[in-house]
Amino acid sequence: MDWSSVTAEDLVDALREVDWSTPPRPVSEFFSRFTAPRSYSKWTSRLKCNLYYYRTNYFILIMFILGMGFLRRPVSILAAFSTGLSIAFLNDSFAVTFNEKVTRTVRKFSPHLAAKMRPPLRPVIRGRPSTKKSIHICGRPRWVFVLFFSIVSCILWMTSCSLLTVLWALLIGLLATVLHASFRTPNLKARLNTFREEFRAVWRNYSEF
Repeated sequence: MDWSSVTAEDLVDALREVDWSTPPRPVSEFFSRFTAPRSYSKWTSRLKCNLYYYRTNYFILIMFILGMGFLRRPVSILAAFSTGLSIAFLNDSFAVTFNEKVTRTVRKFSPHLAAKMRPPLRPVIRGRPSTKKSIHICGRPRWVFVLFFSIVSCILWMTSCSLLTVLWALLIGLLATVLHASFRTPNLKARLNTFREEFRAVWRNYSEF
């Protein structure tokens, strides 16, 4: 896969749709080999490839740096958790998995309530859905939960009075992520993983037809 032809919008869409439940890469692999990119095109291609391949490691790294900055402010930890949850709901795989687990748990206690939590049915015209499938959580559109947890996190940030702390911690986390993704040489596993994800995307589009 030619990462130089992948735009930032394509990368964001791929990170939104991909499964984030995969375990992080081993530490020995994460800090294995570093080299300077030879050109700007090589740097952008390496940056996109590593951001996609080591996405779980970078997420843990940023959360760890944010956690270190919140040791003295417990309310900030709740604010960071709410912010992370609102961002996680933007990922299709996480939202679908979260909805299935909540629905399955509620069904054990109240099957009638679980039935109400099902997403609305899409009208079918000529054997095909007339609208694009949208993500629902507990029977509500996904944006409702994103907006709710975003508002809660903003209130908690203002209450804890540590907005400047989180901005500095987030800046350091993002800087560390960009530096690692820029100098970490993509290995064979990263390339094979890229081809596998590309095949899955093509097969998913084919199966829709």
